[in-house]
Amino acid sequence: MYSFRKAGASSAAYFRKHRRVKMELLKQRILKDGRIIGQDILKVDSFLNHQIDVKLYNEIGKEFKKLFSNKDITKILTIEASGIGIACIAAQYFDVPVVFAKKTESRNLDSDTYESEVHSFTKGKSYKIRVSKKYIDSSDKILIMDDFLANGKAVLGLKDIVDQAEAALAGVGVVIEKGFQDGGKTLRDMGLNVQSLAIVQSMEGGVIQFL
Repeated sequence: MYSFRKAGASSAAYFRKHRRVKMELLKQRILKDGRIIGQDILKVDSFLNHQIDVKLYNEIGKEFKKLFSNKDITKILTIEASGIGIACIAAQYFDVPVVFAKKTESRNLDSDTYESEVHSFTKGKSYKIRVSKKYIDSSDKILIMDDFLANGKAVLGLKDIVDQAEAALAGVGVVIEKGFQDGGKTLRDMGLNVQSLAIVQSMEGGVIQFL
């Protein structure tokens, strides 16, 4: 666990900028409908990743377009299942296709795939993700997108696929980041352009606090 004061210089600058910030609508919705389970699980399934508030998704998509408007994105890459809806709504504003990494083997998935391994924080297990080589190549500028960022393992798995394809990783767009876990710091310390619409600093005592 790390705090704003302990983060590296690049992370600290990012967090200072973030305090001015975007997506108050999202933050208010988290405060209204988010549910805390234990010390580190934030459930937002009533509007984000089970039941979906499409109007809110549209605002999220617009915000991501603003944040990455100068990156010449050619494709958005996400992981099934929760990232797909957000990526598809956002893709309308970028006017690009969405590619999602599959978690399960299927007979209708091309045999020639990029593969990586991801550890799920919420499920407590590791699994392989796959993307057909038909859909990402060295000419692409990829925007990775997901609903949550906790320990960063899903993003690292997707980054591995982008690297295998020799594509360019233009950035990472996240709806909710758990700032009290080390995923965001790890990714930013690697030099990745990570933009999170809401960063939860703490959930101690059942109270959600944002950076």
